[in-house]
Amino acid sequence: MLNNIEGQRIPSVTFPTRQGDEWVNVTTDELFKGKTVVVFALPGAFTPTCSSTHLPRYNELAGVLKENGVDDIVCLAVNDTFVMNAWLADQEAQNITVVPDGSGEFSEGMGMLVDKSDIGFGKRSWRYSMLVKDGVIEKMFIEPNQPGDPFEVSDADTMLNYINPTAKAPSAVALFTKPGCPFCAKAKQALNDSNIAFEEIVLGTDATSVSLKAITGETTVPQLYVDGKHLGDSDAVIAYVNG
Repeated sequence: MLNNIEGQRIPSVTFPTRQGDEWVNVTTDELFKGKTVVVFALPGAFTPTCSSTHLPRYNELAGVLKENGVDDIVCLAVNDTFVMNAWLADQEAQNITVVPDGSGEFSEGMGMLVDKSDIGFGKRSWRYSMLVKDGVIEKMFIEPNQPGDPFEVSDADTMLNYINPTAKAPSAVALFTKPGCPFCAKAKQALNDSNIAFEEIVLGTDATSVSLKAITGETTVPQLYVDGKHLGDSDAVIAYVNG
């Protein structure tokens, strides 16, 4: 149990998935054959660490991972396809392919199926990540075999560092905006034209003017934050994208 099986082929499994209103069987050949794929497996959709850190960070680093030769990023859990699809939509993780190992067949074939009946989960996947090339496991990062749900080595940054130690993770960029604001539209266009990923915080939907003033000290939008630092308004956005 929890053995590192680098150099071996992944189990051959067919996953029943729900795509729209139809059942579609997806095979491991379709997911892995002729591709370089990063896989991260976790105990369950909607669980705290999986939702707050594990999946979001892989989604954030998807661009730089793909720049470094990764074709797809697969998230796998022992959940049914309806749960996995709902979680993906809730997370807005458009860069991730979720795979429902509902029966645990893949996880069992990997030697990663564990009993979490003590917390009412039943059989689930242990948390791990791996780099798979044409169906062969090149590298595995397996969380230590200890009580609870350790999260130390299967994270996205560790995987990126393995693939390319010199790769630079993208900055965390957030932009406060409001509907109908021409300066906001200009700022967003500048970021998009420079292929800079950012999270938009829309006043009236995601936050209020009180939050804007409390966080930025300003009363107007747009307001730009990069890696926790407040840079300023639309002029600051233009200065930032121009380097």
